[in-house]
Amino acid sequence: MANQEWKNGTVVTEFILLDFGNGPELDCLLFLMFLLIYFVTVTGNTCIVVLVVVNQHLHTPMYFFLGNLACLEICYSSSILPKVVLSYAGGDRRISVSGCLTQFYFFGCLAAAECYLLAVMSYDRYLAVCEPLHYPSCMDSKLCLRLGAASWVLGFLSNSVLMFLISSLEFCGPNEIDHFFCDSFPLMKLSCSDTRLAGFATSVVAAVCSLPPFLLTFSSYLYIIVTVVRIPSATGRKKAFSTCSSHLIVVVLFYWSILAVYVLPYHDTHILPNKVFSAFYTILTPLVNPLIYSLRNKEIKKALQK
Repeated sequence: MANQEWKNGTVVTEFILLDFGNGPELDCLLFLMFLLIYFVTVTGNTCIVVLVVVNQHLHTPMYFFLGNLACLEICYSSSILPKVVLSYAGGDRRISVSGCLTQFYFFGCLAAAECYLLAVMSYDRYLAVCEPLHYPSCMDSKLCLRLGAASWVLGFLSNSVLMFLISSLEFCGPNEIDHFFCDSFPLMKLSCSDTRLAGFATSVVAAVCSLPPFLLTFSSYLYIIVTVVRIPSATGRKKAFSTCSSHLIVVVLFYWSILAVYVLPYHDTHILPNKVFSAFYTILTPLVNPLIYSLRNKEIKKALQK
């Protein structure tokens, strides 16, 4: 344990991430699994970004936001998975305190930004489906840029408060984090400071960043479904429902797991469930978003063929 003397105890200079398991027989399997997940996530989302940039037919509000989401997912996965892959590859699960806080900051900022961006995308689809005559005038290029920029800026601003509170904590005891990345509650468990304010702020920020976007997203899709039901063509209804249901499943999975980890009352005995819930929005969502939002889309398929 790389610690230095601090008063009557020690001050921690690095942490050890316990990840999902410490058995050497599982390390190789987990290494290959997470490496494959990271490769597919980055490759799929990079393809989307490249297609949206180079293909003129995809220069529309829907694909502009989709390109933003794909870029965000690349950054999101890259803030967590490379460290997990390297820890299983070499067995070195150490991470410096500054590195841990940096990972927490960028992960939190990108998670909040994704909440806002998903809400913006649902609003864009609501206008396109429910208000088609007003859509071109409402969702112009300036509004797209503003909404996209606002999602990123609000995401980074919202986690700055938590970063200040977490970085102010003192760590002078155990240095093993029972998680696969540096998250707020596992970090607070190791602090020898009073963490009540930081814990309360974490729940408040998570609620502010997830509940309003979730309600907006859910309401938008509800209006979309009602509009789709009125489509006279059975083929048109089936196609619209297929797309909306897939999007809604990913959105609900993402928000539900975030709310379960950060907003619901936290207990020390819930470490394992929190790991599972965290895997949904940190690993699964960036992996399936390219499949759900793009690879089933005919215009994306045509752009890939070209």
